[in-house]
Amino acid sequence: MAETKQREFTGKHMILVVVLFFGTIITVNLIMAYFATSSWTGLVVKNSYVASQHYNEKLEAQRAQAALGWTPLLSYEGKKLVFDLKDAAGKPVVAGFAEAELRRPSYEREDQVITLLPQEGAFVANHDFAKGAWDVFISLTSENGTPFIYRERIVVQ
Repeated sequence: MAETKQREFTGKHMILVVVLFFGTIITVNLIMAYFATSSWTGLVVKNSYVASQHYNEKLEAQRAQAALGWTPLLSYEGKKLVFDLKDAAGKPVVAGFAEAELRRPSYEREDQVITLLPQEGAFVANHDFAKGAWDVFISLTSENGTPFIYRERIVVQ
C-alpha cells in the first residue's frame, strides 16, 4: 500500500475560505441591488386602497375618452416636448394649454409640472430632461369642455 501524505489545513486556507464565502455573498448582493435599483419602475399610486375606491369611475372616464377617437402622439427631440392631439376627423384638438406632469419612475425628487402651449397645431414646451426614464402624464380640457388624459413613458438618452 502506498502511503498518502496528509495535507494540513492552515490559517491561509481558512482565510481563503472566509474571503471566498463572503466575497460570493457580497458580489451576489451587489448584483441584485444593481438590478433592483435599475429596473424598479416605482409605485403608481401611494395608497392602493383609496385608489381602488375610484376604480370604476376611472374606468368609465377611460371608456368615454376612447370613444372620442382622439389620437395622441408624444415626442421629445432637442429639448422640445411636443404633444400632438388629433380628433376623430384628424384635426388638431383646440385647448388653451396642456399640463404635463413629469415623474421619475423610481423616485420623486425630480418630479415637476410644466405647461405646454399651443403651437402649430400641437402643444409644445421647451424642457431639458435629465437622462433616463420619465413618466409623462398630460392632461388638458378642450374648448368644448372635454377632458383628456394621456400617459407615456419616455427614455431620454
